[in-house]
Amino acid sequence: MTDSANRRARASQKRQRLVAAAARVLHAQGVERTTLADIAREAEVPVGNVYYYFKTKDDLVLAALSEHRAHLAGLTGRLEELSDPRERLKGLVGAWVEQRDTAALHGCPTGTLAAELDKRADGTLDAEAGAVIRELLDWVAAQFRALGMADPEGLALTLVCAYQGMSLLANALREPEVMSREGARLTARLDALRAPDGEL
Repeated sequence: MTDSANRRARASQKRQRLVAAAARVLHAQGVERTTLADIAREAEVPVGNVYYYFKTKDDLVLAALSEHRAHLAGLTGRLEELSDPRERLKGLVGAWVEQRDTAALHGCPTGTLAAELDKRADGTLDAEAGAVIRELLDWVAAQFRALGMADPEGLALTLVCAYQGMSLLANALREPEVMSREGARLTARLDALRAPDGEL
């Protein structure tokens, strides 16, 4: 590998470290309480490097949202390896429950960011957060459609609302077991769901 290729590879790795750090810190602290120095510290890079890759905090928020989108794509990609759409949905619920400790501390990564960004006047970053949630809704609806369910979009909305609700309550009460209990209920409902007019 040439020196210039090495430099590009190191730069790419540093940028990715900053993006991953931004996603973690913004989830833990929120947008308003997070500084670029916080993200630099988490990524273990000099704060001046942050400005090289990201001119503003909003640029980092967008990068963090892209990290959430990539995480969702990775998760749904793994779930797509399961042949049964019902098992994919149960796997999704299982993945939510696995994050119960994080949810109890900070809530849903994308949901909390969307709620905070909605308070801002510019109306662009909240739309980006909403787009990530829309991708989740579309994927869930596709699974219900594959199961032959009536109103797959409605069922997807119900399931994702249940996730957002249990994340919010786990966070508000600081009780990870909220996620475990509600996840078990959702899994049981998915097992009992029958086409064509099932309800969650």
